[in-house]
Amino acid sequence: MRADRLLSILLFLQARGRVTGRELASRLEVSARTVHRDLEALGAAGVPVVALRGAHGGWELAEGWRTQVPGLDDAEFRALLMAQPRVIGDRILAAAAERAMAKLMAAMPEGQRERAASMRQRLYVDPLGWRGTTENLSMLPVVQDAVTNDRKLWMRYRSAGKDPEERVVAPLGLVAKAMTWYLVAQAEAGLRTYRVSRIETARMLDEAVTRPADFELAEYWTASNQRFQNERHRYMATLRIEPNSARWILAHQNGTVVPDADPGDRVDWVTLVAHFDAEDQAVFVVCGLGSRVDVIEPEELRMRVAKEAAAVVARLRNQVD
Repeated sequence: MRADRLLSILLFLQARGRVTGRELASRLEVSARTVHRDLEALGAAGVPVVALRGAHGGWELAEGWRTQVPGLDDAEFRALLMAQPRVIGDRILAAAAERAMAKLMAAMPEGQRERAASMRQRLYVDPLGWRGTTENLSMLPVVQDAVTNDRKLWMRYRSAGKDPEERVVAPLGLVAKAMTWYLVAQAEAGLRTYRVSRIETARMLDEAVTRPADFELAEYWTASNQRFQNERHRYMATLRIEPNSARWILAHQNGTVVPDADPGDRVDWVTLVAHFDAEDQAVFVVCGLGSRVDVIEPEELRMRVAKEAAAVVARLRNQVD
């Protein structure tokens, strides 16, 4: 395991340049002390690892020193080929990744190249879900340039349910979650997350970005995601519901099936405490299930559903008359 870790450190330093011990410890999921010992071991083995002190210090390889990338073992080989470029989703990015994959395969030994071609023929990645996708990634290359070059970004951004607004932000990183890309950036109001598909147009500016010394993209995203999850599902409703409908709700929302001391006439139904984002969403779901669900509580949800049902009945009667 240590040999693999030492190789990972070496390749990471070669790819990234200067990195902090904290970055390496987080990436390798080991302690800072373990990383320090590993770096000392690399130095003892003849690898010119340099330690730099100060606020912008870290570890880096001596200038001009490179090592040959070792051959891929079977597990690495299969994993790389399974990460088909088509999984990126965006046409332009997928084409660039496909060209990179073709160059890599061209550099492989003949036997390995034949195995790679055979494996790729037996795998197809469909980037579209069953419901399709509305992600527009046309601005992603511009955003990537701003992130890579530490330059501020001007963009015309459309928040959900709002008119587009012009903003200038300091990009700090990109996060890919399934087929959705997010930009993490410093704005006037603090750190913010922007959905790349909602950027209508963007332009990289000449002004440099000063990255916060203590900023870690993975840590920020994990904390931000946890806050988002905590803020969601703030509206709870207790439903008496047909089992298949309960399973459908649980596939899309948080919830719990609970014992019911008084099942009433519908003994084959279950009682479900469902967590919704808001009352409007609860009304939408319950009305959509129609006669397959009864609202136990809260009372205001029962009243809104009854009002919606009465309005539908009245409209249908008017159409018949």
